[in-house]
Amino acid sequence: MHILVANDDGILSPGLQVLAEACQTVGHVTVVAPDREQSAQSHALTMTRPLRPIVRPDGSWQVDGTPTDCVLLALEALMPQRPAFVFSGVNHGPNMGEDVLYSGTVSAAMEAVVLGIPGVAISFAGHRDDLLAGYRERLAGLVGRICSLTDFPRNTLLNINIPPIPADEVRGVRVARLGSRFFSESVARQKDPWGREVLWIGGGKITWTGDEDTDHAAVAAGFISITPLQLDLTNHQLLQTVRDWRLEGPA
Repeated sequence: MHILVANDDGILSPGLQVLAEACQTVGHVTVVAPDREQSAQSHALTMTRPLRPIVRPDGSWQVDGTPTDCVLLALEALMPQRPAFVFSGVNHGPNMGEDVLYSGTVSAAMEAVVLGIPGVAISFAGHRDDLLAGYRERLAGLVGRICSLTDFPRNTLLNINIPPIPADEVRGVRVARLGSRFFSESVARQKDPWGREVLWIGGGKITWTGDEDTDHAAVAAGFISITPLQLDLTNHQLLQTVRDWRLEGPA
């Protein structure tokens, strides 16, 4: 089995190495990742300049572009054969709730699905590399079980979040829906070295909402959360309601 591994934290990310090693227990692994931090790039493609993939001494590829660029280039230009699965991560920090709209990690897995290959995004809801390294064995088991599926649904990706605790303290796996992660006061006013005002997006206060069946509740309770996501963003229940608005013609 051939597996593509990508991420948004960059080619030197410890999380990428942990995931690649876990995937190597299942099959042959090709790593294609950005040459630098590309968090919060969402599903961006680089279309205003050419990209220059470079092969590293270990055989992995680094790309001067976004996570979505990496997956697209891997599948369309760099890999001699299409992989059976694409795994993205392990991201340093959670990707739960509305995070999935901004996440380069999730978008890399989503690009795989767009191109007809099952995609899986994996994130660690913490920042301690020493804890993440302890998840190699558990991740290898999870990757193995996912890759053994013969009925992985089309147009669907799995979004997985690992709790920020030692691997031997994890209580299990819980399938959960997306919760809601609202940021407030996330724009900071600062001064550059010349005294000019700049606005920096990031940080702020986080408010979580959602019941016990949500991803953030599962992670907070010590579980690995798994959320199936679909490409179709249509609110099917509102189709007829919007038709009834009769928006055609003059107001």
